[in-house]
Amino acid sequence: MAGLSKNAPVPTEIKFHKKSRILDITFSDGKKFQFSCEFLRVHSPSAEVSGHSPGQEILQTGKKNVNILKIDPVGHYAIQPFFSDGHNTGLYSWDLLYKYGLNQDKMWQDYLERLKEANATRESDTDNNTASHRGCQHH
Repeated sequence: MAGLSKNAPVPTEIKFHKKSRILDITFSDGKKFQFSCEFLRVHSPSAEVSGHSPGQEILQTGKKNVNILKIDPVGHYAIQPFFSDGHNTGLYSWDLLYKYGLNQDKMWQDYLERLKEANATRESDTDNNTASHRGCQHH
């Protein structure tokens, strides 16, 4: 897990919008970031997702509709979200969240590319029964 860098920006406000599944974070330097639950879940810093070393990342699939049930503070340096799919081992430090905010667009595009390469989907098997509609063409 990323530690806290000296003089690094820290959150001044954290708001979670359960309905839209968006976590808003405002940092002390004025930067504001919005993270979807799906983004945070598929980029969890836990060993279960990120592996124990570079190159061991485990591609997360079917997380499009994941939500956060609750968020616990961890000291004065991180948060621990509890996701609706049962995942709760990721500790998101302020440094990590700030880095995610600055790199979110690239991280998301990389994730979508990895899904495509793996022929995987963001949809879970229970999302609107999409599995039964695959291959159907609607005009």
